[in-house]
Amino acid sequence: MRWSGQEIGPEGAQQAGAPALLGLSGLVRSVTTPEFQGVTFHEVTAKSALNRVPAASSMPFDWTVNPYRGCSHACVYCFARSTHRYLDLDAGADFDQQVIVKVNVAEVLRAELARRSWNGDLVALGTNTDPYQRAEGRYRLMPGIIDALAESRTPLSVLTKGTLLRRDLPQLEQAARRVPVDLSMSIAVFDDALQKAVEPGTPTTAARLATVRAAADAGFAVTVFLMPIMPWLTDGDTQLDDALARIAEAGASRVVFGALHLRPGAKEWFLEWIQREHPHLATGYRRFYGSSSYAPASYRAQLARRMRPLLRRHGLDAREDEDQPEQRRLTRGSARRPASPPSALDPMPQPALF
Repeated sequence: MRWSGQEIGPEGAQQAGAPALLGLSGLVRSVTTPEFQGVTFHEVTAKSALNRVPAASSMPFDWTVNPYRGCSHACVYCFARSTHRYLDLDAGADFDQQVIVKVNVAEVLRAELARRSWNGDLVALGTNTDPYQRAEGRYRLMPGIIDALAESRTPLSVLTKGTLLRRDLPQLEQAARRVPVDLSMSIAVFDDALQKAVEPGTPTTAARLATVRAAADAGFAVTVFLMPIMPWLTDGDTQLDDALARIAEAGASRVVFGALHLRPGAKEWFLEWIQREHPHLATGYRRFYGSSSYAPASYRAQLARRMRPLLRRHGLDAREDEDQPEQRRLTRGSARRPASPPSALDPMPQPALF
C-alpha cells in the first residue's frame, strides 16, 4: 500500500469530505490509500496506552489497550460506535471511515508498564475496537504491544474478528511461556450473505474459523464469542446448532454467547440498517430496543435455555455475556479491587467490544 504517498493535510481532508481533526491531540498526519477506499487514517502520538475500566463495569478485567479508535470492520451493531462522539465525529459512517491510529502505542505502553505503580494486572485487547482490523497489516502495532506486556510479566487477552491474529501466533506462543495469554475470536454470523451485510469489513466466517483452528493447534484454549445473537436473524435453533457445530469442529474450547444489545450511537445506526435491509423486522426491533439497550429479560432467559443443551451436545464450555443488566447489578453491589493507575492515563472509559 502506498501510504506515504497518500498523505492529506487539513485542506485536502475538507475537499475529500473527511474531517481535518485539527483539534485531535497529537495528530501527526492523515492518510488515505486506494487499498481502503473511503477510509482516512489519522495517525496520532498518544500520551497514554493503558485505559482504566470504569469501576461499575461488569467486565472481568481492569485495564485495556486500544491501539485504534474507529474500525474498518464497519459492524453495524458495534457499541463502541458512541466513543467516536468524544472526538466530535459521528457514531455512524465516521466510526467506519475515520480511524485513529496510535502510532507510538507500544513505546508508551512499555514506559507505563515499567512504573513502580504497575502491579501486573491482566490487560485486555480488543475490548473497544479491533486490534487486528485490516490496517494492522500496515501499522504492525500489536507485536510491540505483545512484547511489552510479556516482558513486564503482564497477563493479556485478545478478542478479535481479525485473521491477522495468525501472523502473531508464534509471538503469542512465546509470550504464553512467560505470562497467561487468552485468545478469543468473535464470530456472530454464519450465513455468508448476512455476514457481509452486517459486518462488511470483516474476514469471512470460514477464515475466522480457520484462525481458531490455527490458534488451537498452536496450543491455545480458544474462546469463540457467539455474539451478538440477533433476534429473528441469527437466533433460530437450527442456526445456533450449526454455528456451535462449526465452532467445535474448529477446535474452540469455550463459547461466550449473548443477545444483541444496542447502546446509543449503535442503536440508531443499527435500527436504520434494519429498516433499510429488513423492514419486516423493524417493528419487532423497535419493540425490543425502543426504550432499552438490551433485549427483554424474557427473551434473554429463553435464549439461554435453548443454548445450554446445544452447547452440551457439542462439548463446549459456556459463559453468558457478562455485560448484561443482571451482571451489572451484581457488580455494583460488590466492591472492586482498588488499584492505583499509572499517571497520565487516558481518562476516557472504554467499553467492551460487544
